[in-house]
Parts: sequence; structure tokens; C-alpha cells
Amino acid sequence: MSVEAINSTLTMLERMHKSLLELALKKTEIIKAGDIEALDQLLKDEQAHIAAIDKLEQQRQKQVTDYLEAKGLASSDKTTVADVIEAADQQADKATLSVVRDRLLQIITDLRKQNDLNQKLVFQSLQIVNLTLDAVRPRTEQMNYSSNEVHGTNSIAKKSYFDSQA
Repeated sequence: MSVEAINSTLTMLERMHKSLLELALKKTEIIKAGDIEALDQLLKDEQAHIAAIDKLEQQRQKQVTDYLEAKGLASSDKTTVADVIEAADQQADKATLSVVRDRLLQIITDLRKQNDLNQKLVFQSLQIVNLTLDAVRPRTEQMNYSSNEVHGTNSIAKKSYFDSQA
């Protein structure tokens, strides 16, 4: 296994994460617009991206493990690109992997921030929907006087859907 193969996989991961970040930015606008159909389609696109990223990640893990095993450095713990950077023989390989890894980490950080924003926007939208439903939904309490209130007692008769005397 070579460093170039790992570098290639990292570059593909970077592209996929950039594309996923673009989808997350579009999702923000769709959530703001309240377009449910577009959001549904975008979620399907996201799922396809996530599946592709998962496959690439598995490939990256195998490449890193194979590379470190070839160097005699594999351990039982999860191996990372940082381990490959340390184990690489040539300084150019170390620098290239380091740059690609840093770009990928930055994109992932941006993606996390955007997803957090989207999560907050969806939560606020749900709060607005619930508030609107509460305003429209009829109250379960009776607004007119019952016989207990006429006699001066403050106890409110509660309706039950189950008649225990039947």
C-alpha cells in the first residue's frame, strides 16, 4: 500500500464532504423557506452522499491499516492518517498527507457547524408549528359554568373517557 493511494482516498473524501457541505447550505435555505418537498428530496441526496462517504471511509481505514502493517507498525487500536504521517519515509509524503488531512478536517468542522445550525432551525420551526397548533386546537376545559361552580365550590369536574361504573 502506498501513500499515494491513501492521499487519493483522502482527496475523494474531501470532495464528498465539500459536496455534503453544499447540501447542508442548501438545506438551510430550504428550511428557512419551509419547502417540505424540496427538503425531502435533499435528505435523499444527503443519504446517498453519506453512503458514499461511508464506503470511502472504510476504504481509507483499510488502506491505512495495510500501510502500517507493511511498515510493521499496526496496532490493535484504530489506526489514523496521523499514524501514517508519522510513519511515512519521505518528507513530501508527510507534507502532502498533512495538507489533505487538514483540509478535510476543516470541511468536517464547517459541516458540523452548518448541521448544528440546521438542527436549531428545524427545532425552532417545530416550536412554531406546535405553538400554532396549540392556538388553533380547542381547549379540553369547558369555558361555561358547571353546576359545581354555581354552588360555590372550586373543584372542576374532569371528563373521563372511561366509565368505571359500566
